[in-house]
Formats: sequence, structure tokens, C-alpha cells
Amino acid sequence: MSTAQATKNCITLKGSAQIIVEYLKYGINSILFQRGIYPAENFDNTQQYGLTILMSKDPKITTFLQNVLKQTEEWLSKNMINKISMVITNAHTKEVLECWDFKMQAEAGDGESNDPTKQTSSKQLSRIQNEIRDVMRQISATVSYLPLLDCICTFDVMIHTLQNTEIPAQWDETGAVFIQNAQAVQLRSFSTGLHKVDTVVNYKMSS
Repeated sequence: MSTAQATKNCITLKGSAQIIVEYLKYGINSILFQRGIYPAENFDNTQQYGLTILMSKDPKITTFLQNVLKQTEEWLSKNMINKISMVITNAHTKEVLECWDFKMQAEAGDGESNDPTKQTSSKQLSRIQNEIRDVMRQISATVSYLPLLDCICTFDVMIHTLQNTEIPAQWDETGAVFIQNAQAVQLRSFSTGLHKVDTVVNYKMSS
């Protein structure tokens, strides 16, 4: 993944989308590891945001995420997305056990352009990455309170677009996700100055 397109203290919409997609890549991989969706030996250590993050080395997963995140970056750079959901389901019963929502809200930026497509943010990249690091730490800490997933699970990623977004032919439209007896925990937010991102985990309470 290329680094954010940022000139000196100037993040563009495209650069903001790249920063967020990079967070999603590391965040989703971290969740896959922390929640035990795949065996630990399927992951490799990498360093990002001053943290050690476990990344899947399964070619199917990396290709799937690359495709999803490429589309996410394109739509987010045009402010056409309001949420990405990572849904964890019981592989046998198809019941939804957990849903991680990454909510995205456009912000005005602080550049001089009145053109919404040419907005910029002067927020320091190091500040943004510090904010993301705090969220990543919280994702790792969720294992202390989330219920154990004691069945074989699968995951999917859904992109929630604004109305009138043209959906590529290879993508399916899908309905809302429902979790029985759901509990939600909001993690920290971070902002690029052009997008604010909230991370929320919704999970099924143990009966």
C-alpha cells in the first residue's frame, strides 16, 4: 500500500482515503488474529504505527482484502462511503456473531478551496498515526471482554455506500446485518481532517 499522498502538511481527499484504507488493512487483519478466526501460524508479524501487528499470509485473504480496499479507497476519495462493516459469522449456522463497523464522516478540512473535491487538511501525519495507534491498541484489548468465538467462523466485508452509487458488476448488494441480543462498544475515533472514523464492535452477548 502506498503511503499517504501528503505534501508538506497538505493531505488531499485521495491522501485521506489512503490513510484510512491503510488503517482498515491493519485493523481487519488484527481482528482476524485477535478473534482467532484463523490459526495463529497463518499470520506474520509486521511493524506499523509503532506497534507489532499480525497480518494474514493466506493468499486468498490478502487478495480479497486488496480488492475490497481498492474499491473502498476509490469511493472514499469521492466521499461516497459512510461505513465499512466486517461481519463475523458462524460458518455452519450462518448466524452473525460480531460486526465491526468503521463509520466514516466527511469533514470540511482547512484548505482554501471552495471546491468540495479539492479540499485539503493540514493535520500532521504523525498526529493522525498516533490517533490510529490508540485505536489499534483498543482493538487488541477487546479480547479481554468479547465473548469467546468457540466455533468455526468466517468473515466478510461490506461497503455501505451513499445512494446513487454505481455498484460494479462483480459486487452484490446486501441487506442489513442483525445480531441477536447485541451489545455495542465504541472505540476511539481518529480524524485525518477530511474524514472522521469511528470504530464500533457489535457482538452477541453470551446467553
